[in-house]
Amino acid sequence: MMSNFKNQSSFSYEELIECGKSNIFGPGNAQLPAPPMLMFDRITEVNTNGGSFSKGEIVAELDIKSDLWFFECHFLDDPIMPGCLGLDALWQMLGFYLGWLGYPGKGRALGVGEIKFVEEVKPDKKLISYRVNIKRAMNKKGLSIGYGDGQIIHNEKVIYHANDLKVGLFNE
Repeated sequence: MMSNFKNQSSFSYEELIECGKSNIFGPGNAQLPAPPMLMFDRITEVNTNGGSFSKGEIVAELDIKSDLWFFECHFLDDPIMPGCLGLDALWQMLGFYLGWLGYPGKGRALGVGEIKFVEEVKPDKKLISYRVNIKRAMNKKGLSIGYGDGQIIHNEKVIYHANDLKVGLFNE
């Protein structure tokens, strides 16, 4: 693990790209996907004691631009962000959080209990925020698992809820 990032509470786009290249947590450990599957532009806050459960949180943002790749194909003449991409962003963040804690292994989404879409993400949104409130993070016998509740927020209104997110880090 590249330990100099442990005390860092925010990450730029360039640093997220470096995480995708295994240059933050080290080879074989948590990494983010490369664009276009990287679903946020920056992490604005990561900590171990905030959030709804006071067990940690991670907050990120995505700048919504009309030329984002998914608007061209989902749906023709009715551009919206696929809900599954918002869900994936929350899983990406939870995996990043586990790596940030120093837990080893490659990240994999393991599930979600419930998801609800209240409003669509269209090109006119301009900016959305993601928040994962950590419920539990553990590392035992080479297996790390994180649990949390996620939200996608536009103008201070929660537009997606994803409860009981689960991500694991696995050593091969």
